[in-house]
Amino acid sequence: MGELDGKVALVTGASRGIGQGAAIELARMGADVIINYRSHPDDAHITSAECYRVGAQAMAFQADVSQREEVDAMIDATLDRFGRLDIVVANAARSVRAPFLDLTAEDVQKTWDVTLWHVFHVCQAGARVMVKQGEGGKMVVVSSVLSFMPVPNSLPYNTAKAGMNQMAYTMAAELTPHHINVNVVEPGWTDTPGERAFLSDKELQAEADKLPWGRMATSQEIGKAIAYLCSPGADYITGACLRVDGGYWLPRAGAPVNIE
Repeated sequence: MGELDGKVALVTGASRGIGQGAAIELARMGADVIINYRSHPDDAHITSAECYRVGAQAMAFQADVSQREEVDAMIDATLDRFGRLDIVVANAARSVRAPFLDLTAEDVQKTWDVTLWHVFHVCQAGARVMVKQGEGGKMVVVSSVLSFMPVPNSLPYNTAKAGMNQMAYTMAAELTPHHINVNVVEPGWTDTPGERAFLSDKELQAEADKLPWGRMATSQEIGKAIAYLCSPGADYITGACLRVDGGYWLPRAGAPVNIE
């Protein structure tokens, strides 16, 4: 018997990377999983097959989660297939890396539409179902240490992640009467296919070697943290942030400190 037997989870951006890791871990704990994807259908079906392999049911569903009507259609399909919704993991994201002076308004808008607005759409639609069910629920917003670390050349993404945190904490405050837990996971640098859009394997390895833990996180490690916050063991945790970054944000040992 799994801790999440009988529960139904929706994970956005679950075809690859952290979303895939979360979907498989939730399935491993007994939840049936809706695997949202916009592109990479083959990867979404690989995720689905792995969920089945560990004993869960799964449904891959293509939707652009920046569009409310597509989110609503996905929620309807979830209820048609499984009859309920207990867990929402808002993970989908888009990133553009460019200097502030070179960004276009379109770059920023597209990043915010997917990374920030999707959290509002999927969490509100999911929470309305959970409130109607009257049995509580779990929501996890996948943010980033960049929500508070102003890493250059990543303004749209950094800003979206900061907004996600505040959105999650406010949702948590409003949803406590319904026993719906809302929490944030802040990954550090994680080894995902998306990173290879910006750096080669060799460049990634060189940068990973410099990290405090000597490596990047795996999607599975972040997935386990997300799954914990969706488990009965986390029932008394809401409005919290779980940072899973291998000490990425901490001052580095041996780094010079200038105190004046």
